[in-house]
Amino acid sequence: MNTRPRRNRKSAAIRDMVQETQLGVEHLIFPVFLKDGSDIKEPIDSLPNIYRFSVDVLLKEIESCLELGIRVFDIFPAVAESLKDKTGTYSFNMDSFYLKAIQKIKERFPEATLMSDVALDPYSSDGHDGLVKDGKILNDETLPILAKMSVAQAQAGIDIIGPSDMMDGRVGVIREALDNAGYTETSIMSYTAKYASSFYGPFRDALKSAPKSGDKKTYQMNPANKSEALIEAQLDIEEGADMIMVKPAICYLDVIHLLKENFATPVTAYNVSGEYAMVHAAAQKGWLNYDSAMCEMLLSIRRAGADGILTYFAKDFAKLMQE
Repeated sequence: MNTRPRRNRKSAAIRDMVQETQLGVEHLIFPVFLKDGSDIKEPIDSLPNIYRFSVDVLLKEIESCLELGIRVFDIFPAVAESLKDKTGTYSFNMDSFYLKAIQKIKERFPEATLMSDVALDPYSSDGHDGLVKDGKILNDETLPILAKMSVAQAQAGIDIIGPSDMMDGRVGVIREALDNAGYTETSIMSYTAKYASSFYGPFRDALKSAPKSGDKKTYQMNPANKSEALIEAQLDIEEGADMIMVKPAICYLDVIHLLKENFATPVTAYNVSGEYAMVHAAAQKGWLNYDSAMCEMLLSIRRAGADGILTYFAKDFAKLMQE
């Protein structure tokens, strides 16, 4: 045999030298949950080792993450039901605990890159990403609210706006609103191919943001569709998205690869709460090794083509790399 592939696997040094895909802490974005109050570090039953933090405790958490090399944080607010309404007005209230917390974090850690989520569901009494009328999610009527939300977040100090609502045309409306308000350097990482997935359950537990009625299938993508992601990506890029995202990641590696092969725009992926939780559950049962499964999962997302990965594994991975 002239060709023996095993020769390139015979030692760790050779394996490292010819490794095709690199995975580092610099590729990761850490999603964190914020709650109003003080001295709060509240566990989330369905998300082991992930917490709802008050801003004073979150500042300490971010400091520890920065020391591990994590530099990008996606901050999600857990809003009390009493503050929610049908039009999500709390989302652009500059006196909200969320926007005030962003200001504090940015003042304390200007070197941290902060990302936000733009959709109505954390603020909506209906629990949907858009306005609801007679059981229908209204697209065009939702867009001005998303624009106000985005400008308010940029004003508070957010570096990357993350529209996750899947309303048609929202990237263009948000880009125009940001530019008109003077936030021309604020990035948009669009949730481009966000699927109506079964893997969002623990996240909705964390924010208490599940829809009060119906589901999200009229605006989130059908899991059976792949080519449709090309249409969504083309539209988002033309409207001004700086980065495009696929969500979830593990069941949609083919979609990540498809977008990476077809567009020069950076592609990110959201390794969602259900994907994280099932690795923990299996590891707790002794059915797999947590560290190796975590690394293999993240590596597969990078191998598929993701330039960045939003993942609840970020801190555990960073600790493992330090060790």
